[in-house]
Amino acid sequence: MTTFRLDNALPVDTTIPDPSLVCLIGAAGSGKSTWASTWPETQVLELDRFRALVSDDAGCHEATEDAAFALQAVLEARLARRKMTVVDATNSEEGVRANLVATARRHGVPTVALVIPTPASVCVERQAERPANRRVPLDVVRRQHADVAGAIPNLRNEGFDHVVLADRLHRLELLLRRVSGTRRPGPGWDGGGSPPELRAVHRFFGPEVGLLWRWHVGSHLAGGDRIGEIRLGPDRLVFALRSDTGGSFSFELLVACPADDDCDAPAWEPVHSVTDLLAAQTSATVCTVHGGPDRTGHRQGGDAFMKFRSA
Repeated sequence: MTTFRLDNALPVDTTIPDPSLVCLIGAAGSGKSTWASTWPETQVLELDRFRALVSDDAGCHEATEDAAFALQAVLEARLARRKMTVVDATNSEEGVRANLVATARRHGVPTVALVIPTPASVCVERQAERPANRRVPLDVVRRQHADVAGAIPNLRNEGFDHVVLADRLHRLELLLRRVSGTRRPGPGWDGGGSPPELRAVHRFFGPEVGLLWRWHVGSHLAGGDRIGEIRLGPDRLVFALRSDTGGSFSFELLVACPADDDCDAPAWEPVHSVTDLLAAQTSATVCTVHGGPDRTGHRQGGDAFMKFRSA
């Protein structure tokens, strides 16, 4: 399998103008839709969604030609109005990318190639998690991955104004802000229909955060309680799942010590919703070494929270 070698592949570029045409580039299973979800739904043109619109089946590949035609019509209309637009498809073929660049140029809108450099092995493994009609044959996934890897050095020559690697792009806060605006600030979502291992996550934070969630097996960070994390690009948040003898449960977020900037001991803050994650209020924060906040109830520690966010 071809692997991405990113150390010297491209200069660091994290520029995404608004408006612009963002072309997601990655093999099936690379996580494109997760990155697309950091933009408002109206700004995202997903090929699978257009397949569903024309055939009632997002996995109907016989409908791809009609779906691409419909997507192109909407793309033209949005760019004519200079609206921010994200195209969520593999876009692994040079001819497809050339059409997107040409469309944006006709409307005077800058172009961004957003490459999702997920390892091929991960893209392949994720196919098993998908419904049967959404699974992409493994040889196709590997071919897409190889095509993307080979295209990276030449994307600027293809006409893209900006080439951005997803693992250098900070968009987790933008996703949380978008989700926070549509969810109630507290528990109570039953998580019905969620996979058992994510039911608690969906109840507190919703399915959008659940897409990013990974459990860590065997971690002793929280005294034996389960540890999970959400990660997007370089951004990371770590959680402990707390439960009591009565069967109720809650989450705590790993934050910085409220008393000492130089303290590296775990400090935990209760969180009940995405709104809590954004607010990062630490009046209830407890450090395993220094205890809680100062006597005034105000948080100490300044920017120390960030060292755990990017750990």
